[in-house]
Amino acid sequence: MAKTTEEKALEIAALLEDGKGQNVTVIDVSQLNSWTDYFVIATVSSSTLSQGLYKLVKDYIKDNDLEIRLTHSKSNQGNEWNSIDLGPIVVHLMSEDARNFYELEKLWHGGKVLK
Repeated sequence: MAKTTEEKALEIAALLEDGKGQNVTVIDVSQLNSWTDYFVIATVSSSTLSQGLYKLVKDYIKDNDLEIRLTHSKSNQGNEWNSIDLGPIVVHLMSEDARNFYELEKLWHGGKVLK
């Protein structure tokens, strides 16, 4: 039986936690926009950790019918905020400073927090 997008988002969240991502959150934003259904947000403590978590996501999508549509970094070194657009799921890997500054959970407060 095929996994739902929600199940995939929660599995990605579990992967990020296992990989030492901190304060991992999943938000259902499907009712708030037309371009994605879920945000998976994790705090990372270094660019090395961010790269490692990116690789975990990349490995996960191979077997789960997802593809990376776009990656984006917001900082000179690429370690403040990296987003990975998988279409129905967008993964945000953020430094603690970036996470506190952008407050995506507050910005998307109309979404349903699943984790």
